[in-house]
Amino acid sequence: MNFSDKIFAISTQEEFSQLALEVFRFQAQRCAPYRQYVELLGVDPTYVSRVEDIPFLPIELFKLRDVYCGNAEPEKVFTSSSTTGQTPSRHMMQSLALYEQAFTRAFEQFYGNAEGWSIYGLLPNYLQREGSSLVYMVDRLIARCGSGGFYLDEYEKLLSDMAADPKPKILLGVSYALWDLAEQYAPKLENTVVMETGGMKGRREELPKAEFHKILTSAFGVEKIHSEYGMAELTSQAYSSGDGVFNAPQWMRVLARDVNNPLKVLPQGSRGALNIIDLANLSSCAFIATQDVGRTYEDGAFMVEGRLSGAEVRGCNLLVQ
Repeated sequence: MNFSDKIFAISTQEEFSQLALEVFRFQAQRCAPYRQYVELLGVDPTYVSRVEDIPFLPIELFKLRDVYCGNAEPEKVFTSSSTTGQTPSRHMMQSLALYEQAFTRAFEQFYGNAEGWSIYGLLPNYLQREGSSLVYMVDRLIARCGSGGFYLDEYEKLLSDMAADPKPKILLGVSYALWDLAEQYAPKLENTVVMETGGMKGRREELPKAEFHKILTSAFGVEKIHSEYGMAELTSQAYSSGDGVFNAPQWMRVLARDVNNPLKVLPQGSRGALNIIDLANLSSCAFIATQDVGRTYEDGAFMVEGRLSGAEVRGCNLLVQ
């Protein structure tokens, strides 16, 4: 059984830990930037026996180096959104088939078969933002659903098409666009999950998540606002069904690290900067120290509460800038 088969067959914490150590030793040998980072830390991969002792690569390296250990030319290079003067991250993806398997399995773990939904995206379409992993994912999920589409800035057409659609619907959008829709139309949405993908990124006032979600629930007539958590440097996504608490698929783990000692991983149930293990990052690096700050829970769930001081503004709302 190869790595990709093992990833999606994980069913226990023991299986996750064993495979994480295997992937770590493979990537510490094959991925040059990660190998150099591990060497600079003085870590010998053969002596690492616990997941908590695996070094996490600072996410900034995706801007500076080709973080890649594939055995062939990448099939796709996804890029992060960026403003003028920022250097985008580059995620070199050897296999789009693996990416599609990961995001389809993650989506269906939390929402069931994609064919049972219509997905309406308040996002730029694939031709407008070809390097976005989020847009690629939504584009393929819409194709799998067989209904829905992209409707950025086309609010009246969006509402008309949703009203005529008898299927359960997911309205997935950048946060400022959902706020604009709520403010301008306040449509009461039936049989619909509203899902947001991040902060305002300078387009509108930044609000505490609970306050922002309260605005949307009132305007749309829904009980909860769902959220999707992902980034260009990841292959997988986590989802929240409300209250900002995210759950990840079985091949992904989120840990907290000490903000004053970035090499120290904190126990589950702690607050700190977030480290992510995404075992589907097979051809890059599966162990990433992000610039997000949040809390982890004993059951593996997590919450994102903000960004480290000095971290660049980033995220899917920059897609349309």
